[in-house]
Parts: sequence; C-alpha cells; structure tokens
Amino acid sequence: MTYPIRPIDESEWPAFARVNEESFGWTPHPQQAERYKAQTEFDRTLAAFDGEQIVGVTGVFSLTMTVPGGQLPVAGVTAVSVLASHRRRGVLSSLMRRQLNDIRERGESVAALYASEALIYGRYGYGRASTELSFTIDSRRSGFVPGAPHDPALRLRVAKPADVRGELEKLFATVVTRRPGRYERVPHTWTAVLADEEHDQNGAGTLRSILAEDDGGVRGYALFRIKSSWDDAGVPDGTLKLYELEASDPAAYALLWRSVLDRDLVTTVQAGGRPVDDPLTVLMADQRQLRPRWADELWVRLVEVDRALTERSYSAPVDAVIEVEDNVCPWNARRWRLTADLTGAECKPVDDEPDVTLPVNALGSAYLGDGTLGEQLEAGLLREHSPGAVRRLATAMSWSPRPWAGLTF
Repeated sequence: MTYPIRPIDESEWPAFARVNEESFGWTPHPQQAERYKAQTEFDRTLAAFDGEQIVGVTGVFSLTMTVPGGQLPVAGVTAVSVLASHRRRGVLSSLMRRQLNDIRERGESVAALYASEALIYGRYGYGRASTELSFTIDSRRSGFVPGAPHDPALRLRVAKPADVRGELEKLFATVVTRRPGRYERVPHTWTAVLADEEHDQNGAGTLRSILAEDDGGVRGYALFRIKSSWDDAGVPDGTLKLYELEASDPAAYALLWRSVLDRDLVTTVQAGGRPVDDPLTVLMADQRQLRPRWADELWVRLVEVDRALTERSYSAPVDAVIEVEDNVCPWNARRWRLTADLTGAECKPVDDEPDVTLPVNALGSAYLGDGTLGEQLEAGLLREHSPGAVRRLATAMSWSPRPWAGLTF
C-alpha cells in the first residue's frame, strides 16, 4: 500500500503525539507535552496517513551545529515513530526518504539524529558519528592527580537554576563552538533543560546549580540533582546525578568537578552522557573509579556528499577519489574527488578510477571527526583500491576534540 505523506498542521498535533507516545511507550505529563509541542516545527513534521489516520511520523529541528572547523545548518531528525499496527509496510522507509528529499530542498547538506535503536538507521545512510561515556564514581575515591589546575581568583556560587538562566545561556554560547556535534540552543531548549516540576524530577530531587566565577563573570556551571539516602547504620549514602558541567577553561572545569565530587552526604556521582575524551578521564588519579560505560551518541547522514565534505575542515592534506554507494539518495551515488588541506576543501564529481569505495554511512560516521574508516576496512565493509588511501582519508577527517552533542534532541 501507499501511505500519503505530508506535513501536519497544529490542529493535528494530538494525533501526531499519540503515534509518538505509542511507539516510544511513554506518556508525558501535559506540561511536558506542551513543551515539546512548543519546540515543534510544524512545516518540518511529517506524517504518513492510512485514510484519515496518522500511522507514522517524523520531524526535524533546524539546528546550527558545530562541525570540524566551523558551524553548519543541520537537520536534527527526531520523533521517528510508526504504529505497531503498520510495521513492515514501508511506512518508515517512505517517511525517511521523503524527509531526506525535504532536507536537501531546504539546502541542508547534513542530517543528524539520536537512534532509539541502533539497528534502524544504517539502512537509510546514517553512520555512528560520536560516542559517549557515562560515569558512576565513588566520590570517596575521586582524588585528582598532582598538578590539577587551580585558580585562586575563582569562587563558587550556589543558585537556583531558573534564577541564573541568562548566565547559563551566556556561558554555554562561549563553549558550543569548541567541539563538533554541539549545537546552539534556542529558548525552548533551555526551558526544557531547566524544567523542574515534580514530573521532571523522576524521583531524583530538585534541579540544582553551582557556578564558578571570578570578578569578570561566570566561567562555568554544573546542573545536577541529589537523591538523599542513608544506609541501615545511619551513614549518608546519597547519589548526585550530574546533567551538565560546562566550563570555559581548565581551572573552572576542575573546580566544578571537585564541588560535585566533594558534596556532603553524597557517596556516588552518576554522570551520564559525557564525551569520550572528557578531561576528567585524565584528572582522576585512579581512573578506574570512573567505572565508564560506552554508548553510541549522534548518527550522521550526508545528504549532499559534495557540499558536506566541502563545508568542513580537515586535519591533514588529502587527495582521493571516493566512490560513494547510496541507494537512498541517488544523487550521491557516484565518484567524487576530494582535495583538501588545512586551508580548505573541494569535492567534485569525476569519472576517474576510485581510490576507495564505501557506503555513504561510512562517510557519515567519519564526518564529525571520530570515524571508524580503518576498522571498517579491516572488517571488509569498504574497499580500498589504492594502498593507504583509507588511512590518509581517515587521518584527514579526524578531529580533536572528539565529537559529542551532549543533549538529546
């Protein structure tokens, strides 16, 4: 069957939301639903119809995302859902293909998403482009290495997050361009980040903040909740859940972490979704106490290969003919010559013999600077025709710091 697809209007929001909630098995509080509706870009929110019934949905947030060397408009794909009654009928494939065409028509060369299931999006050309670590730290064993940065001009200030929203926004704007994958936050995003009704707390306590500042202003902040607890002997055994820790410099970063780790009545600090090269991994004297857990984070899709590869920077010179395989966006499926150095890049269609043949999701995985091209070559998932071509391409596309978005969209 063919299921017509079109953007919804605001009057169709309840039906759209029901599909999303049914697919994710989540029933939001009415206030949470209203916040999500306020963020929705209705002209970028697609629905598939079976008669008058909405049976599948997806949406896009228009993001300004940091990529190696700069920032780009990126389509932040979200709310991908299909009713259980209409699975395996081509609804999802139709939605994803229509969405990619719409993204291209908007002039965005890159799409990104968080994958609810890692098996789904590779077949639509998305590649795992960043990873994250989560820490569970025994705060009693969290000493730093000798020589950890310290600035006597810094001081800490405890504040209610809603009262210092402007200062948090200002500080975040100074750090968002430092790492690929991070994206600028609009007011609706900050409203969701700082939401603190009972239904937002999930039993973890009130949202709290602490700021690191000097006479010149705020240099960092942490957002967290504390779940108080005592064991059977009356010994404090609280858990601090860290949601964000942002800093403009190493001294402010170290001071904020020490404030989090040294909190009275807390024995465990849980920090979910940190970058894989988080400086804490080298600040901790005993790194095993981080008890890190790895997970995939952003997935990236090159919607227009030539523009996407031209619009980012490179860490080393490269001159390679890349044969791209792409059965979803046929305009990408050809040979491209990428010529890049530290000053810029050019990507043009050619008929020359390829140096490497790869699926488009392999390029997506490497796009933010943390790809697995070498691993994919060893696994036989791409083909190298010129010796060393994959290594040279992987080196050129690599980037430091490693990519990380830090906030699910």
